[in-house]
Amino acid sequence: MTVFTLLGVPIDSVGRAGGTEHGPAAFRNVTRDDDPWRTDAGDLDVRIRGEVRDPNSGVIAIDDVLHTTRLLADAVAGLTADGAVVFAMGGCCAMLPGALAGARRTFGRVALAYLDGHLDIYDGRTSPTGEAADMPISVILGRGPAAWVEVAGDTTQPADVTLLGPRDLEDALTYGHPHPDAIPGLTLVDADGVRRDGAALVGRKVADRVGRDPGRLWVHLDVDVLDEAVFPATDYLSPDGLDLMQLTDLLGPLLRSPALVGFSVGCYNPDKDPDGSCGRALADVFRVAIGDSVGSPE
Repeated sequence: MTVFTLLGVPIDSVGRAGGTEHGPAAFRNVTRDDDPWRTDAGDLDVRIRGEVRDPNSGVIAIDDVLHTTRLLADAVAGLTADGAVVFAMGGCCAMLPGALAGARRTFGRVALAYLDGHLDIYDGRTSPTGEAADMPISVILGRGPAAWVEVAGDTTQPADVTLLGPRDLEDALTYGHPHPDAIPGLTLVDADGVRRDGAALVGRKVADRVGRDPGRLWVHLDVDVLDEAVFPATDYLSPDGLDLMQLTDLLGPLLRSPALVGFSVGCYNPDKDPDGSCGRALADVFRVAIGDSVGSPE
């Protein structure tokens, strides 16, 4: 069983206090001493503040986004160079470019499995909100706001990116979001495809492919890949997502892969989880997926 080092990234790209920036602290409240993320590196000193879109980048609070990317890249690079497998708990998906940049410093080429209800290939012009969490995939592919792409460093090739579970394509296209088919090499299995092919098989195919080439894998989870009725403690709710067992089955082969170098989680909003039930369910999913427990999450 892999032992992870937990790293908190308390950010919310809406630019206000609260929300997903409370995710790391809330998640720690539902962990156990024997959890596989038992080593704790603490929280980065980061926040995103401001509600005005920068006229050049189109991103809300761009300076804080860039600062977060730099600090997170340094932290992940340091931890992975010391042999840790990082579990970066957010926070929102704006954390991904920094996390992946840090992993690349240590390992060079790193593939990405991106589990999200959204495609997240907006840029500063097409994003309907200006929130950095709309754009992480565009940034790592070198298609996002130039200032953020520059800070994130080397880009990831589309052939090394697999998008799992999105269900917003039709809506995204109305804003000018690129069609994934227009990005050669990018792999996409939407939520219907995950259900049709079987979540465990989809996860295993990705893990097997990455294990052969490039042999290094980062996994990112946005909890809104789950159906809104299953997991309401997130900000952009939508129907027809995965259930907890499907998420567990999908994550299992990825988080148990020998190629895994890091795992990040975004968009858990504990302000919408007053009894902590969503946080506990999430922790249970991870325990089973990683192989620390027997049985299924409820």
